[in-house]
Amino acid sequence: MTPDRLTTPHGEIRFPAFLPDGTQGVVRAADAADLENVGVQALVMNTFHLMQKPGSSTLGALGGLHTFSGWRQPILTDSGGFQAYSVIRENPKLGSLTDNGIVFRREASGRKYQLTPEKTIQLQMGYGADILVTLDDVTHADDPPEVQEQAVRRTIAWARRCRAEFDRLVEHKGLEGIYRPRLFGVVQGGRDESLRRRCAEALLEVGFDGYGYGGWPLDEDGALLEDVLALLRALIPAEFPLHGLGIGHPEYIAAAWRLGYQTFDSALPTRDARRGRLYTYTAADGARGDWFKTLYIQDEKHVRAAGPLSEFCDCPACQRYSRGYLHHLFKIDDHLFPRLATLHNLRFMTLLEERLRRDG
Repeated sequence: MTPDRLTTPHGEIRFPAFLPDGTQGVVRAADAADLENVGVQALVMNTFHLMQKPGSSTLGALGGLHTFSGWRQPILTDSGGFQAYSVIRENPKLGSLTDNGIVFRREASGRKYQLTPEKTIQLQMGYGADILVTLDDVTHADDPPEVQEQAVRRTIAWARRCRAEFDRLVEHKGLEGIYRPRLFGVVQGGRDESLRRRCAEALLEVGFDGYGYGGWPLDEDGALLEDVLALLRALIPAEFPLHGLGIGHPEYIAAAWRLGYQTFDSALPTRDARRGRLYTYTAADGARGDWFKTLYIQDEKHVRAAGPLSEFCDCPACQRYSRGYLHHLFKIDDHLFPRLATLHNLRFMTLLEERLRRDG
């Protein structure tokens, strides 16, 4: 039976759910009350960045991520694997991946960090995360076969080590029932069906509370790899939720939800908002056909526009301000613009969750 929600120590996440990226403990330009007011259910924060700033000892002294950020609802912490992919693979001088984990250096200070499977679980548990993610070796869909093979081998080995450390800490801390955080494994394999199957089967044997689509989810043209996403959903039994790591475009979330994915995270909607790219519905309901468009607030046609960004949105920006005013804020680079724009795009995403539930 396909679940309709996930229970965590800090509450339920009702599916589908888009988790905004609060990478370093904050969703830029919005505070915790703002996020609650537009219906955000949960956040994603990142171990790779948090262990550097503010640092694990500081987070511990300030009571963990929930107390530190003022966010009372669930938090999923990414392991840092994607950052290894994006930073180290682009600039090998900044670190290396080995069978034992990831070693990286901060460019400014030169300080060396090591992230092993055990370490990432210890950090995420110490931060008080509700959903922990195993360390994985991330690849691009078009990386050569030998790279995909190595990534799958490492991902499976690291997942086993993460599981063992997670179980040890859960027992040590006496976490049971609703107080036990959830652990998600990440399936790698690129576009190779046999590697995806091998990775999925190995992780299912280890056993996790949910699973994630690992690797870059888009092809060379920026289109969603629907065939690979569908394959993974077919490999993972329906009773387990699937998380679409890095999937944040509204069309792609709608497509992945219909393929059987339940949760998603990306910096795209909030980054687009800060840059003046605002999502607007073109109809009162639904998420099929020509159901939304992107409004570019910097366009001169909005200078004297008296209407809201969208007549189908109830966010703070649409309830109170005109497009003309938001255009003005953007042009004068006032700090109010990114806050209102971020809340608008996030309300678009939470309304999308409601539309997809109704669409089925």
